[in-house]
Amino acid sequence: MIRKTLIISLGVAFACSTTEKQTEENIFETINTEVLQNSEAYSALKEASETIGHRLTGSENGAKAEQFVFDKLKSYGFEDVKFQEFEVEAWSRGTVQLTTTTDGQTDSVASVSLGHSPVKANVTGEIVDMGNGVAADYEGIGDALKGKIVLSFISLLPDTPEEVQNLHRSEKAELAIKNGAAGIIIFNQHEGEILLTGTASVTGELLDMPAICIGYEDGMKIKEQLASAPGSVSATIDMTNNSGLIKARNVIATLPGSEIPEEKVIVGGHLDSWDLATGAIDNGIGSFAVLDIARTFKANNLQPKRTMQFVFFMGEEQGLFGSRKMVEEAEKDGSIDNIKFMMNLDMSGNPVGMNASGAAIDTAFFASLGEKLQAIDTVYKGEFSSRAGLHSDHQPFMLAGVPILSVKSNLDRSIYKCYHADCDDFDLVNKEHITNTTRFASMMLYEVANAEKLPAVKMNSEETKQFMIDNGLEENLKMQGDWKWGE
Repeated sequence: MIRKTLIISLGVAFACSTTEKQTEENIFETINTEVLQNSEAYSALKEASETIGHRLTGSENGAKAEQFVFDKLKSYGFEDVKFQEFEVEAWSRGTVQLTTTTDGQTDSVASVSLGHSPVKANVTGEIVDMGNGVAADYEGIGDALKGKIVLSFISLLPDTPEEVQNLHRSEKAELAIKNGAAGIIIFNQHEGEILLTGTASVTGELLDMPAICIGYEDGMKIKEQLASAPGSVSATIDMTNNSGLIKARNVIATLPGSEIPEEKVIVGGHLDSWDLATGAIDNGIGSFAVLDIARTFKANNLQPKRTMQFVFFMGEEQGLFGSRKMVEEAEKDGSIDNIKFMMNLDMSGNPVGMNASGAAIDTAFFASLGEKLQAIDTVYKGEFSSRAGLHSDHQPFMLAGVPILSVKSNLDRSIYKCYHADCDDFDLVNKEHITNTTRFASMMLYEVANAEKLPAVKMNSEETKQFMIDNGLEENLKMQGDWKWGE
């Protein structure tokens, strides 16, 4: 009797062990099948685009988007879904008019205000072509820009030396301000008279001068006129805008870990958009992939060892407001040390690889993970890099020493011409690509959250400082006011 019981017990133990092994081996196939058959990323983004429109932080539409995602998460079965409210000084556009005068002839030029331009401004001045608008273009300029309006390309001009690094539009505006300009006109890099917006403030505070964007064709026309006759074109920028305290909410859904619930892996994307279109690419394809990743975890009862948090940030476009709030709160209550990895999906899609940045990155872990993903589908190429950049919601986490994970995208580059622009609408979204984001990112996240040993470690303050220096981010962070290690 005792022997029979022992045999049965051993058999049950073996069966359980085998089942657990099979579950671990088959989990990627389970995710893959679920997403290919039932993904809602495309349909949910379509619904939001059609019923809400743009998702500007602090606007009525923004609040509708927050509630839309909250309700979706609840419908997927998440019990722990919360709003994280914050109040900030935010900006919204009013009116703008740009007129140029050349040889006595005045023309009206289509333009849009860049974020954090003054509440009211009316300036007239000679236009000065500052090329790419990077630091090298201002060398030796002295007082020559005082009272004048800078013209700058948003990207790098074709004849630019290879060693020159481009700057964010806000950093180009900051250089113009520091050199005494009365205003800045930035012209787009894409043809088709596409108008682009976005913040022109490195700090998120209102500028002292107006900043506007014009189309590529108009920018090149002015540039050519100035090349043939410097000082021949003047401009008047007349604008009104709005600024005041607004309330917005991050949306956070939590899936408790099965073995180490105190440790967290976060996946986030900014839900907010600018207001010239519906923000389908920036960042619908990222944030609605996060929504579908959350659905996928619940639909398959996936519960990795560590707690997963699915976060939809508001306020990214105007200064990373939502992600700053989340990190600020985590630092205040000490839970920042429990955040072991942060994946950010911002205009990401159709992954062919991964980027992991931080201290002591276990490249063997990610190489093995890449092989597993390739075994699922060879559309994933197993590419890997370890680089760091700024200007999205990973930045506050990275500055707190948290390792960062992102996907290496293989999207049709033409869709990026509508980034922040008046053509960023749902017709640009590729259903296959956003579905691929969901399935591959879900597998990446599960593997990290369920790892026996994490493939990177949180950096202390000095390690984080050195990491920023090594990645060439010190000067940019100082310009933003985000360098926290003194001079």
